[in-house]
Amino acid sequence: MTSYAQSVIAVILGGGAGTRLYPLTAARSKPAVPIAGKYRLVDIPISNCINSNINRIFVLTQFNSASLNKHIKNTYLFSHFSSGFVDILAAEQTPDNAGWYQGTADAVRQSLRHIRNNDFEYVLVLSGDQLYQMDFVEMLDNHVASGADLSIATIPVAAREATEFGIMKTDAENNITSFVEKPKADVLGEWVSDTGDEMQRKGRVYLASMGIYIFTRKLMNELLLNKFPDATDFGKEIIPSSISSHKVVSYQYNGYWTDIGNIYSFFEANIELTSDVPEFNLFDSSHPIYTRPRMLPPAKISGTTLEKTVIAEGCIVLASRIENTLMGIRSRVGIGSTIVNSYIMGNDFYETLEQMEDNNKEGVPRIGIGDRCYIKNAIIDKNVRIGNDVRINGGAHLENVDHTLYTVKDGIVVVKKNAVLPDGFII
Repeated sequence: MTSYAQSVIAVILGGGAGTRLYPLTAARSKPAVPIAGKYRLVDIPISNCINSNINRIFVLTQFNSASLNKHIKNTYLFSHFSSGFVDILAAEQTPDNAGWYQGTADAVRQSLRHIRNNDFEYVLVLSGDQLYQMDFVEMLDNHVASGADLSIATIPVAAREATEFGIMKTDAENNITSFVEKPKADVLGEWVSDTGDEMQRKGRVYLASMGIYIFTRKLMNELLLNKFPDATDFGKEIIPSSISSHKVVSYQYNGYWTDIGNIYSFFEANIELTSDVPEFNLFDSSHPIYTRPRMLPPAKISGTTLEKTVIAEGCIVLASRIENTLMGIRSRVGIGSTIVNSYIMGNDFYETLEQMEDNNKEGVPRIGIGDRCYIKNAIIDKNVRIGNDVRINGGAHLENVDHTLYTVKDGIVVVKKNAVLPDGFII
């Protein structure tokens, strides 16, 4: 089948305030949140595009975007002899629009003045906060072969998840015939689909939108500029209104996919990477995840028992035991400490010996985790200083709370970026 990848422009939506991922989004946008120890969330859709030979990519940013913009600028540099690019389109005031992006559709509409300067036939719209590995060429080839005006990537989900997504029904040719946004549990029976034998055995009988769309260039202009010039959201307005008037096709994806919507899903997705055979395969050389090359030294580990632990480069670990834990770049853990079921994001820099000495004199803990600490069910954000004999014991026994140094959500303790926990601190 002919590949149409060279006729595609990809548009990655940078997201809004990301309040459900607070405090990880207190000073950064959701796509800039560190994941898997060394990546950012935005690296996932960009890598999927590059692996699909789609190398003209716009990232639409608005909220807390400085670190995201810096990451993209420092990471995605194409050859002078390539037409590829990853360009940032920040929300901007113009003579005909003085407002911020009001939603997914409005963000793309406001950016069309820049996107349309390129030669393309199809627009691939992606979210910047999902974890998956997908070949967009297969979806694009299916889009063209089916004669679709609009394709929506769908994934089978179970009843407990269905109420969080846009759910659709299809006919025998996979044309979408009806769509409902976040249906109530009592009407789910009307939305059961034939998702295939394997998915049905798992109870995944509802077709959910993945927030991944392919539009023809003509339809994108028609919908956003002419037919629905005031619509702000694809899922709530554009998609439902297009089903009756255009050929809208479902492309069912059966691989691993998770929407990083809240602290719990973010935590689970990261901890799952420590499994013997994780569903998201970081070691698949045919689908590499690209990120900023940092030229860090290898990790150094001494006297530590490791069990199902992923350790990024540049770490210095002297802990007693680390289990079911992901350790990000430049993490430092002191002697006798135990870490269980946690994500340590790591640090942006190393302290010099002189800085450590000065901090010792002032009673400031070193960057990283000190000696004889116990940390369980926690996310430790970047550049945190945890003193000696600190105890963090997350779990269902803790109530949700937002402290100046940490937040507890669904039993998970999130220590905030740059926080300083003194010796003996207990959560």
